[in-house]
Amino acid sequence: MENEGLLRLGVFFGLFAAFAAWELVAPMRVLRLPKGQRWATNWGISILNSVVSAGMKLLLGAAAVAAALDVEAMGWGLFNAIDWPFWLEVLIVFVLLDLAIWAQHVASHKIPLLWRLHRVHHADRDFDVTTAIRFHPLEIALSMGLKIGLVYLLGAPALAVLLFEVVLNGAAMFNHANIRLGAADRWLRLAIVTPDMHRVHHSIYRDEHDTNFGFNLSIWDRIFGTYTAVPRDGHREMAIGLDRCQTEAPARLGWSLGLPFRRL
Repeated sequence: MENEGLLRLGVFFGLFAAFAAWELVAPMRVLRLPKGQRWATNWGISILNSVVSAGMKLLLGAAAVAAALDVEAMGWGLFNAIDWPFWLEVLIVFVLLDLAIWAQHVASHKIPLLWRLHRVHHADRDFDVTTAIRFHPLEIALSMGLKIGLVYLLGAPALAVLLFEVVLNGAAMFNHANIRLGAADRWLRLAIVTPDMHRVHHSIYRDEHDTNFGFNLSIWDRIFGTYTAVPRDGHREMAIGLDRCQTEAPARLGWSLGLPFRRL
């Protein structure tokens, strides 16, 4: 795991570049706001999040993968107490972490304090690959804390946690990308969350953005009855963002970082 950080960065920037290029070649929607300012804001938030994650690793001695390595060394957690095949442990941990992120996402919509943080993500009036990195730093800290706790509880193998983190980041960029999949969307969404499926979640209508909570596996929304197939206004005409923030303000960094502390 010595090169874990470099691996994650390489995959992240490689996929980001690929999806950004795809958006240029085959965009699904015409963007509402100037891309330059939006991208600068979304990247600025992402950079702050990286600082938060690094700080947590320094202060707590654990980010998700580092926690998994600590768990393995100490022999803590469920999977260190049972002797199951390694591949099965990796698979189960991956699925359980994905379910946990889905549940956290639901909670971030249902609990008012968490929604104040999460609405920074939803305030973006456009939907493209940079929306995937637009999360308030406090929400990132809470999410990291949840994953660290689960890693210790499960005794998750470090490989499973690394795999999950890499896949989750890639999946988030994919399902937020402003791209056309055509007929392939119908089949892909049977297994994973596609851009058309997740775009519904960014609708200004509350009954739509309280559905399709998945970031990676699409099964959870089907199982728990939170699945919406298509937006009522269609993918190209639907309004994205928060209904009370349909201005240029969400494209500004200061406004976005202060949103959790502002009444709407």
